[in-house]
Parts: sequence; structure tokens; C-alpha cells
Amino acid sequence: LMPLTTLDATAALIVIDLQKGITGVPAAHPIAGVLARNAELTRAFRQRNLPVVLVNVAGAAPGRTDAPRRMPANLPSDWAELVAELDPQPTDIRITKHAWGAFSNTILDATLRQRGVTQVFITGISTSIGVETTARDAYGLGYNVVLITDAMTDREATAHQHSVENIFPRLGETDTTSNILKRLTE
Repeated sequence: LMPLTTLDATAALIVIDLQKGITGVPAAHPIAGVLARNAELTRAFRQRNLPVVLVNVAGAAPGRTDAPRRMPANLPSDWAELVAELDPQPTDIRITKHAWGAFSNTILDATLRQRGVTQVFITGISTSIGVETTARDAYGLGYNVVLITDAMTDREATAHQHSVENIFPRLGETDTTSNILKRLTE
């Protein structure tokens, strides 16, 4: 891990796809711990009046792929609902996406820029897809990126590990929930 060096004056937390239809799928790390750490982080960012972005996915991009689609055709009505642990608040920024990353074809970048955000902290599911794509886009858009590696998980441990060890160091800083919470209270 490359611990957080600087906490920008205007940082935002972006929580990726912690929704009922995804958190129920087997994951590499115990989901209860991932959800608990995200709940702590959302509370801490809100207490500092820093933006909290809650992202859910409501469908896939339409392009053809070699890999079979994992989304069933008839999703349960609550599939895209955020989990209760996040305790969504009216002040939160809500983004519904239809692609892997939270910036793709959404108003997220414009919304963060309007608020003067220069740094994004990213958590969620899945490490190698939604989180990594959002981090790549944030880095490309010029944000200072921090990836909170114990507040995310993937379906496969090897995919999570590859992102954390090989990709994330090229996109930003990586740290743990406890270290970030300490920095937010300094």
C-alpha cells in the first residue's frame, strides 16, 4: 500500500455498486466487512461535509462481447437498490450507470467539478471492473485518486489482487479504511 500523502480540501467518496443484487453474489472477501467499512466511510465523509457519491448499476452497455453476460434478463425489482448499510442521505450524490465506470455517460464529472472536488476516494464492488474502471477514468480526468482496498471486493481473489497490486499504484494511492478514517479526523 502507498498510504495517503495528502487529504485535499475538497475530496469526495465514490461508492461503487453496493446494491442488493450485487452484494448477494459470492465475493472474495466477506461482504459484511466490506459493507461495514463503507458505512463507516460514508458517515465520516458526511460528518466533514464532504460529498458522498452512491453509484448503482441498472444495466449493461449494449456492445457485443465474447464473455457471456452475467446479468439475468429478469432482475428482481430491488436488484439496483443500494444496501441499507450505506444509509443513503438526501445530501448524497446519486449516480445510476449503465456501464462499468461511474463517469461513463453520467453527470458525475460535471457534478464533482461544480463542487470543486479535486480528490476522489473509491470503494465498492467489483475491484477489477466497476472500481478499477471508475479509478482509471478519474485518473484520466485529472482527479487525485485514492483506492480504499479493504472497502472493496471482487468475485475472484486473483482479480482483486491484480488490480490492487498492479493497476492501482499507477492510478493513485492505496490505503485502508482505518488510516483514511484517522486522516479525516485530524
